[in-house]
Amino acid sequence: MAASELYTKCARVWIPDAEEVWKSAELTKDYKNGDASLLLMLEDGTNIEHKLDPKTKNLPYLRNPDILVGENDLTALSYLHEPAVLHNLKVRFIDSKLIYTYCGIVLVAINPYETLPIYGTDIINAYSGQNMGDMDPHIFAVAEEAYKQMARDERNQSIIVSGESGAGKTVSAKYAMRYFATVSGSASEANVEEKVLASNPIMEAIGNAKTTRNDNSSRFGKYIEIGFDNRYRIIGANMRTYLLEKSRVVFQADEERNYHIFYQLCASSHLPEFKTLKLSSANDFLYTRQGRSPVIDGVDDTKELCTTRNAFTLLGINESYQMGLFQVLAAILHLGNVEIKDRDSDSSLIPPNNRHLTAFCDLVGVTYQDMAQWLCHRKLKTATETYIKPLPRLQATNARDALSKHIYAKLFNWIVEHVNKALITNVKQHSFIGVLDIYGFETFEINSFEQFCINYANEKLQQQFNMHVFKLEQEEYMKEQIPWTLIDFYDNQPCINLIEAKMGILDLLDEECKMPKGTDDSWAQKLYNTHLKTCSLFEKPRMSNRAFIIQHFADKVEYQCEGFLEKNKDTVNEEQINVLKASKFDLLVELFQDEEKATSPTGQVPGTGGRTRLSIKPDKGRDKSSKEHKKTVGCQFRNSLQMLMETLNATTPHYVRCIKPNDFKLAFSFDPKRAVQQLRACGVLETIRISAAGFPSRWTYQEFFSRYRVLMKQKDVLPDKKLTCKNVLEKLVQDQDKYQFGKTKIFFRAGQVAYLEKLRADKLRAACIRIQKTIRCWLARKKYLRKRSAAITIQRFTRGYQARCLAKFMRRTQAATIIQKYQRMYVERKRYRQKQAAALAMQTILRAYMARQKYQALLREHKAVIIQKHIRGWLARCWYKRCLYSIVYLQCCIRRMRARRELKKLKIEARSVEHFKKLNKGMENKIMQLQRKIDEQNKENRSISERLIGLENSYSTESERMRSELSRLRGVEEDAKNKSNQVVSLQDELERLRKELSATQQEKKTIEDWAQTYRDEMEKMVSELKDQNGMLKTEKDDLNRLIQEQSQQMTEKMARAIAEETQQLETDLNEERSRYQNLLTEHLRLEEKYDDLKEEMALSSNVSKPGHRRTDSTHSSNESEYTYNSEYAELEEGSRAAEDVTRGIDTSLTLKLQKRLTELEQEKQSLRNELENKEEQFQRARARDDAEFKKARGAELEYESLKRQELESENKKLKHDLAEMRQSLLGDAATGAGAPGSPAYKVLLDQLNASCEELEVRKEEVLILRSQLVSQKEAMHHKETMTEPSVFVEDVSKLKDADELKQAYIGLKDTNRLLEHQLQTQRRSYDNEVEALRGELQNVKEENNRQQQLLAQNLQLPPEARIEASLQHEITRLTNENLELMAEDPTASREARVIILRRMVDLMEQLEKQDRTIRKLKKQLKVYSKRIGEMGAGQTEGQTSPGQMVDEPIHPVNIPRREKDFQGMLEYKKEDELKLVKNLILELKPRGVAVNLIPGLPAYILFMCLRHADYVNDDQKVRTLLTSTINSIKKILKKRGDDFETVSFWLANTCRFLHCLKQYSGDEAFMKHNTSRQNEHSLSNFDLAEYRQVISDLAIQIYQQLIKCMENILQPMIVSGMLEHETIQGVSGVKPTGLRKRTSSIADEGTYTLDSILRQLSAFHSTMCQHGTDPELIKQVVKQQFYIIGAVTLNNLLLRKDMCSWSKGMQIRYNVSQLEEWLRDKGLMTCGAKETLEPLIQAAQLLQVKKKTDEDAEAICSMCQALTTAQIVKVLNLYTPVNEFEERVSVAFIRTIQTRLRDRCESPQLLMDTKMIYPVTFPFNPSSLALETIQIPSSLNLGFLTRV
Repeated sequence: MAASELYTKCARVWIPDAEEVWKSAELTKDYKNGDASLLLMLEDGTNIEHKLDPKTKNLPYLRNPDILVGENDLTALSYLHEPAVLHNLKVRFIDSKLIYTYCGIVLVAINPYETLPIYGTDIINAYSGQNMGDMDPHIFAVAEEAYKQMARDERNQSIIVSGESGAGKTVSAKYAMRYFATVSGSASEANVEEKVLASNPIMEAIGNAKTTRNDNSSRFGKYIEIGFDNRYRIIGANMRTYLLEKSRVVFQADEERNYHIFYQLCASSHLPEFKTLKLSSANDFLYTRQGRSPVIDGVDDTKELCTTRNAFTLLGINESYQMGLFQVLAAILHLGNVEIKDRDSDSSLIPPNNRHLTAFCDLVGVTYQDMAQWLCHRKLKTATETYIKPLPRLQATNARDALSKHIYAKLFNWIVEHVNKALITNVKQHSFIGVLDIYGFETFEINSFEQFCINYANEKLQQQFNMHVFKLEQEEYMKEQIPWTLIDFYDNQPCINLIEAKMGILDLLDEECKMPKGTDDSWAQKLYNTHLKTCSLFEKPRMSNRAFIIQHFADKVEYQCEGFLEKNKDTVNEEQINVLKASKFDLLVELFQDEEKATSPTGQVPGTGGRTRLSIKPDKGRDKSSKEHKKTVGCQFRNSLQMLMETLNATTPHYVRCIKPNDFKLAFSFDPKRAVQQLRACGVLETIRISAAGFPSRWTYQEFFSRYRVLMKQKDVLPDKKLTCKNVLEKLVQDQDKYQFGKTKIFFRAGQVAYLEKLRADKLRAACIRIQKTIRCWLARKKYLRKRSAAITIQRFTRGYQARCLAKFMRRTQAATIIQKYQRMYVERKRYRQKQAAALAMQTILRAYMARQKYQALLREHKAVIIQKHIRGWLARCWYKRCLYSIVYLQCCIRRMRARRELKKLKIEARSVEHFKKLNKGMENKIMQLQRKIDEQNKENRSISERLIGLENSYSTESERMRSELSRLRGVEEDAKNKSNQVVSLQDELERLRKELSATQQEKKTIEDWAQTYRDEMEKMVSELKDQNGMLKTEKDDLNRLIQEQSQQMTEKMARAIAEETQQLETDLNEERSRYQNLLTEHLRLEEKYDDLKEEMALSSNVSKPGHRRTDSTHSSNESEYTYNSEYAELEEGSRAAEDVTRGIDTSLTLKLQKRLTELEQEKQSLRNELENKEEQFQRARARDDAEFKKARGAELEYESLKRQELESENKKLKHDLAEMRQSLLGDAATGAGAPGSPAYKVLLDQLNASCEELEVRKEEVLILRSQLVSQKEAMHHKETMTEPSVFVEDVSKLKDADELKQAYIGLKDTNRLLEHQLQTQRRSYDNEVEALRGELQNVKEENNRQQQLLAQNLQLPPEARIEASLQHEITRLTNENLELMAEDPTASREARVIILRRMVDLMEQLEKQDRTIRKLKKQLKVYSKRIGEMGAGQTEGQTSPGQMVDEPIHPVNIPRREKDFQGMLEYKKEDELKLVKNLILELKPRGVAVNLIPGLPAYILFMCLRHADYVNDDQKVRTLLTSTINSIKKILKKRGDDFETVSFWLANTCRFLHCLKQYSGDEAFMKHNTSRQNEHSLSNFDLAEYRQVISDLAIQIYQQLIKCMENILQPMIVSGMLEHETIQGVSGVKPTGLRKRTSSIADEGTYTLDSILRQLSAFHSTMCQHGTDPELIKQVVKQQFYIIGAVTLNNLLLRKDMCSWSKGMQIRYNVSQLEEWLRDKGLMTCGAKETLEPLIQAAQLLQVKKKTDEDAEAICSMCQALTTAQIVKVLNLYTPVNEFEERVSVAFIRTIQTRLRDRCESPQLLMDTKMIYPVTFPFNPSSLALETIQIPSSLNLGFLTRV
């Protein structure tokens, strides 16, 4: 495939980044061959140009499709490279909170730094027995794989756990060991698995410490071999340790601690037993305070010490040894505080009476002087003499620290040795699983000898890992017959040779240690000379001559040579060891008893360099000679490592690589740089590289066909799927080198799956677009047509409405116009007349007023004119005179001035001739102008004179007129003077009238103001009254509503309280039942174990079983209450007899079991009593609840009574039809057979009569119930009538307003309407019931016809077969009718049970009185029988029974018999009892009985035999028969307990036998449904109530065994059928699975499907129905089955990431619907089975709902009520898209869900308990079968039984 096809626009790639290591980018332009760079866009939107390497032209890594991100197995990724691995781990760790991931055969575990709830026992049980690829990655999956391979391949296993400090190695190893201990158990009673787990706290206390990277870092490596026997149960363990960091004892860096044990002792120093250790706070000791961090957050060292001491005790290390260990540890702390001072430059001393040295010497039992001497001196030996040399202070301090480290190392080895002794047992080891917990690859700034050894060990482990991976790849290719090509992988053998080969680094180091003057520098020069030019893996640093570099498989590491020689020698002062060997302290002597000289080969004193010392625990199998003790640390480590590699190579390894996500111990924080370093170091990337070099992606042909079926055309699909896949793949991928075809799989190279996924996604996307286009078109057209039709309809109705409105408007307009015309005419006429009258009045007044005003105006004007005339004349004359004088004066002045000027000018001009001439000329012109002006003025004067004459004429005329007018006015003036007096008087009158008018107006205004004020006050008062009235109404409504709400709340509260109390009582009862039944299970297990032990003892003693095992007790049934415990007492006697015969057998276990049995019996009896009390309380509570419930149903009683009347009428009709059918049957019989009284007719008529009698009993119960209901209804009605009328009257009295009456009327109408609706509803329900009853009548008629046909067929059979057939048919019919009635009317059955419970309570006292009376009469009867026996002669006890001896006294007790009338009893002889039990129980085949005989026949036969023993009053026979029956049933169940048919058969018969004991016990509570004939068959002599309890316990045990049997059958089907199988084909596609292949979801041959589960359930149901199991018991069994199905399915869903997708949710919901349909078909919907599937249903819904917004979160929280918060969050974290069209759940959404569910009070448990069994009950189910009609078939071989 060309790069241009992959590196196209929008393709996503990985580019290197300095911070995030790898960063995702997207191509913005297609890549073409030859391009030097790529145009990319980062996720933040930044556009960059990525330059390609000009030499290699390597393109960046491609990113995997989103649907492959987050896979369980890294090898499932299409592109296998470093960035893909890192991104997948980050997504799983950060987003999904998943810390485990597979990488081929490696489990990568990332330390979450947080406690996760994924290691509980429920998780262990979920992983137990599962395939590794079927479940999500987990350390338990690796442990299960190792355990399974050990058992399957008979080969030892190893789990190699490696990683950095703080990566979680110790925890992973601990959980693996816990898994083995939990799953396998131990082979003895010594609890070896607990001891194995108890070794962990001990080793953590002495070998773990706090570092800067980890609070509980293991400072040593360990390899634990867990041994198993041939049944693969733990029998012991052995531990080997490596690389103990001794230097930590004397030195700790900042923020680090010493080993935990020191701080535990210091924290517990206040305890009395530790006073002698003289300890105090950890800050007081040098060895514990150097790190300045003595406390770990969240860790209580005092409690940890208690845990450590308990672990010591469990491993057999007693208190004295423990205190000895603590003494040694305390002595080390005191030794570290010994202060050494300088005496001079070459010597040192310890001050006398040093407190800490004194304490050290006291604790270890040595002398003060010797220890002080040899701490500051040493002995040097030469060939001739020995001398003592003092030590400088620094060397003495180093010698003190070396001694402390040596003591601790010895103590560590001693503890390990004793732990191994405690874990070793005498049982032969068959196989083992080793768990290796060792350092991972380390590189620091300064690397020394410790890192060298650690990295050397990791080189060896990496080589073994590479070879194992290569081997697996090769085996896979050879298995599939793929052409094998060598894969180039990194071989680190050259690096190993560099270290361990001859003349390697270790050899040169040992050689330098032997040199007398060897130093680190000289050793470094030897390394340079030897390897620098010959080995490419060895380098020399440029800037140093005391260091070297080794190219390891993970990285280059630079080692500092300083301290290598000293650490390799690891010497200690011999004289100090001798002082300790001479100690009086026995434990210290034991530590050093094998100590030899450990001085330096060169005899030099210990150096001062280096802080680390290494201790190697040598193999204890080797001889510890002095020669071996002289071996260097490097040599010992090499030998131990070689032994370890030999052990690992002899086992099958399993790898766990622990990753430290960050250096700051932050929870779920991921540092890519640190993660990549560790991935490179631990070999994960090497595994990826090896896988990617070949064909990493592998698909089966079926999976490939299912996944890529969409890429095929119909013509390409052939019957042979293998050939189909080949043809299609050749078309899709042209390069045949990209894939290979194996036998069962197709192998793809890296990237091909991504290419195929791209083709598939493109094809699906195109199909989706086409589907969306078509659907949207169809929806749009449908929507358009719907809108168009709606618009047309709306338009039609709107237009019609508008037309009607227009016509109506026009009619109204016309009418309004006419009305307006006349109205306006009237108004206008009236207004005109009013205006006219007003105008006339106004005109009259106005005209008069105007005339007066005009007269006054004229008068005033005339007077004013006269005055003005005179004044104006005078003023004019004055003004004229002044003006004239002024003008004349002014003119004179001006003229004088002008004349002077003119004169002057004339004088000047006169002097000039020219001027004179001009003047003359001007004068001529001026004269002419003046002449013309004179002429004009003359003309004007003439015209003015003419006008003046005219004016004089007119003035004269006007003067005459004015004179006449003046005379007239003078007359008028006289009149005015006369009337002026009248005007004054009228004005006075007017003034008076105006004052009166103003006073009247003032008074009117006052009255109006008062009226307005009064009106406002009244309106305000009215409004206030209205408001008050409204408030009162509101208060009334509020009070009524509050009363109703309170009453409703009280009712609901009472109902809720009653429901809660009922539920609590039911819960308590179920818990008590569960406890009781669990005790029965434990009792049965101990009983079986006891029987097995007894059989083994009997076989070992070669003594035959005693024949008196069934010997009866001497106690009579009246004097002692016999229980099943007598059998155990007899068995104990038998066991004691066997013990007397057999000697040397350990009886402690038998006695312990016997004691345990006695305790269990007592506890069982107490629980039984408590259970009875709880049942009585429950019955009383239920009775009280039912009474309350009936009181609350007052409104429904009348309707129920009507309904019962109708049912009674229909019942009468049915009865009438039944009578007609009976007559017809008699008639048919008479005509057909000619013998109406034949046995067949009698049997059938007896059955019909029995049915009629039962019907009458039911009718009486209904009448009683109806009377009770009517009385309650009357009581409630009376109560209502006492309260409601008063309220009604008050309400009516308040309805004074019309609006309120109107509202009341409307409310009444609504009420009537509601009542009419209810009446109609009732009428419809009545019609439906009538139709149903008619249908039932039709069914009865059909049944009648069928009965006639059956009767005709029966007439052809012989009499016996005819009776059996009729009985079988009638029993089947009645059973079906009972089932239908119980399913149709559960309320009636519940009420009937309530009535029965009430009657039981009332009859208990009567029953007790009757029991006392019967016992008294029996005692008297025995006394009389003894007297009569003494009087009788010739009679013995063996010849006659007690009933035959005394006929008279016993006659009233025995049931009278009629001749030839069977009493329903079977007689047998005592010697035939074994034959009866053998033929009826032990050798009976359930299949034949179920098919050919009536259900429960063995139970009926046994009860009939029991009845005869009771009839003859033989208590021993009753006891032996019941005991033999119980023991035989237990025996057959023990023999065939895994056969469902056998267990079901005996469960049904045991229950039937129990029901018979109740039905015929004589107790009235159980005799209500009996016929009179059946009541005559009741037991007469014995009270078997205690035996009923024993048989009930037996039924419980059988039920639990039945559930286990069903669970074993269903368990393999559930996961495959409910989860993996695709019921709806094509909905979910198969994703790539990687190396860990999961179980295929495609239905192959032999794969279980949902149909398999349904068929198995149907088989269970049909088998139980054939065996006659009680219907209620069948419902409980089905409920338990469905709980198991739901719990197992949900648990697997929660642990399988590949199953959490949208399509899988659809599959699960479909499967659940099929289960519900099965329940519906079987009529079991009311058994509660559906409710057990509710968690699974909600989980499936959770997979399908939207998961984006807050509304979605709210919907999820309200929907998932049956799921816990942990389960909801787990499903959301595991949700994985199968296709690109699905979206992942965001982290923010999951946080929102967690926030909303924070307040839930629930169990934090993740998985459901699949072992939980609901407590079982056995409701009484009487039989209508008459005992005297039962016939025993000859096939049972019971001919020795005689019918009585």
